[in-house]
Amino acid sequence: MPHESPLISVIVIGLGLAFVLGTLAQRLRISPLVGYLLAGVVVGPFTPGFVADPRLILQLAEIGVILLMFGVGLHFSAKDLIAMRAIILPAAIIQISLSTLFGMGVAFLLGWSAGVGIVFGLSLSVASTIVMLRALQERRMLETDRGRLAIGWLVVQDIVTVLVLVLLPALAGVLKDLGTDQVHAVNIDAISRALAITLGKLTAFVIVMFFLGRRLIPRILHYIAHTGSRELFRLAVLTVALGVAFAAAELFGVSIALGAFFAGMILSESPLSQRAAEESLPFRDAFAVLFFVSVGVLFNPSVILREPVALALVVAVVIIGNGGAVYFIVRKFGYPLGTALFLGAGFAQTGEFSFILANLGIGLGLMPENARDLILGASIISILANPFMFALAERLRRRGEPQPAPGVEEAPVKQEPVLEPTGLSGHAVLVGYGRVGRLVGDGLRHDGVPLLVIENAPEAIRLLRNQGVAFLEGNGADKRVLQAANLPAARILFVAIPEAFEAGQIVEQARRAVPGLHIIARAHIEAEADHLRQFGANTVIIGEHEIARAMLAFAHQRPDMAAPAALPPASNDTAPNAVPG
Repeated sequence: MPHESPLISVIVIGLGLAFVLGTLAQRLRISPLVGYLLAGVVVGPFTPGFVADPRLILQLAEIGVILLMFGVGLHFSAKDLIAMRAIILPAAIIQISLSTLFGMGVAFLLGWSAGVGIVFGLSLSVASTIVMLRALQERRMLETDRGRLAIGWLVVQDIVTVLVLVLLPALAGVLKDLGTDQVHAVNIDAISRALAITLGKLTAFVIVMFFLGRRLIPRILHYIAHTGSRELFRLAVLTVALGVAFAAAELFGVSIALGAFFAGMILSESPLSQRAAEESLPFRDAFAVLFFVSVGVLFNPSVILREPVALALVVAVVIIGNGGAVYFIVRKFGYPLGTALFLGAGFAQTGEFSFILANLGIGLGLMPENARDLILGASIISILANPFMFALAERLRRRGEPQPAPGVEEAPVKQEPVLEPTGLSGHAVLVGYGRVGRLVGDGLRHDGVPLLVIENAPEAIRLLRNQGVAFLEGNGADKRVLQAANLPAARILFVAIPEAFEAGQIVEQARRAVPGLHIIARAHIEAEADHLRQFGANTVIIGEHEIARAMLAFAHQRPDMAAPAALPPASNDTAPNAVPG
């Protein structure tokens, strides 16, 4: 039976091609984002073969933005946002103003009017939320000062964009005649009315979320959690994220990204926030990929040949102008070199909000059609260049003042700590100081084994300081951190983090550095255990197996019980009863 399935074809072909090209990009040691963007170009209307429906894929990409901002909100709090208002509000406004001026300069060189230049510059001044958040997630920096500063900056950009979208129709007549001999009357009443309504709706949304949402959303999830149904809980999380975002856009005129962020921020105060983040993670990743595919779909590669000089100027505004403006602003506010370079690299790109502003500007007759092609071209080139910008930022940081390893919480101080190699020998190295890591660490200290912990979570760092335990601040997958841990002199390595992929990177690097080192890791399922063994782990402990053994051991103590049933071994090697000497 024939079926009309444009949505299915977009999802299947878009994700499938993104997977293939993303894997190829990974094999070539470049960012998978490059593969995702190229997948969009391949299925776009400007290349032969299958053509994806741009409207459908853009809607799917918006779901990715919603889920991603919801996940960010789960790691954020209103206190964090308020605490950083002294920098994020003026800094973001200054950066948007400077970037707009840069865009107006390019518009002047292209022969466009001042009104076109303002809209064009505003379109180039806002960064892609997804690109920035992916960079923070990859570096485990969401809950650091750098992460909070970046997220707060994005929130302010989002609010400014909402205000611009509302005011543009009211100012369209003025902007069209700006810089010409014609004089257009400014309707102050209409502008004031539009601004007041928008700010009123935004205020109403915040009030509703903080007074009604704070009570209602956690209670709903608590009730669903008590049902014991994981399926219903996952559905409840998605309903809250998508429902609040949709209601924010339809009822209050707030962007869906901002609505989702506030929903996550309200839920972050609940004990179920961690579980909600875990349940929504697969959906966030899948739809985030579709966002990059959607950017590629909109891109017309012919603009590179038609207007190379104009495109180069626009790219320079996005990468050098935006990135440089953020760098100098952050430095002026007293933050260290590493933070300024990181944020400068992160904001040296543009994305989804640029497309929205550009489409509105064209619809109102404020910008020519080729302006959108230039914005899209600059967007895709800047996103492609973003990983290289981070690499350049790290190189400049190393040449500048010493900085802590990636993931370390930073504050605006004059001098920062240096990652010093440990002087320990015959010690145990423990990566991760969460619930499992703390138990392992307590046991090792009780046995008198010298201990060195690798951790980058601020809460864990504070606990380690209070306990007087030797530690290195940083990501265990960072080669510099592993080198500082003096693995050749260590007797054993414990990888206690729950993320199997990251743990695999740590195990692989440790095994490569010290072939004879005994490595013990943890896993949730057999597939993760196989993954870790493949990379060189000697012993892999599966939590469910150990719980079952403990339960059977207690049962076996009863005289009326038979011997406990055999369970699969913990790993290829028998788990040692004591730390190897």
